[in-house]
Amino acid sequence: MKRIISTGKAPQAIGPYSQAVEIEGTLYISGQVPLNPENMKLVEGGIKEQTEQVMKNIGAILDAAGYSFWDVAKSTCLLADMKYFKEMNEVYGKYYPENPPARAAFAVKELPLGALVEIETVAIK
Repeated sequence: MKRIISTGKAPQAIGPYSQAVEIEGTLYISGQVPLNPENMKLVEGGIKEQTEQVMKNIGAILDAAGYSFWDVAKSTCLLADMKYFKEMNEVYGKYYPENPPARAAFAVKELPLGALVEIETVAIK
């Protein structure tokens, strides 16, 4: 059975998608960009501040679904430029101090709303 996850503690979808969908113990979190859920604006600052907001948004969705960062099995990180890779990793790594999930990271031509980073997540119970 498919369960739609939605929380006001993370940005509302800016298109025709759900924040997350859970199916049979697997949670698929849509790509999160660094929007402040209170005003739906990109956070100020560079890649570190944007990555921090993305991870907070992911954490809020995990929590709303009854999951934690410990349950994350796979992440996909999209960057506006690979020059941000090291700094993104510094922030990302704080959320996975042990047994980090599998991950891919790509540079893409452009991200929604001019963001520097977007991260999608899969968690399993």
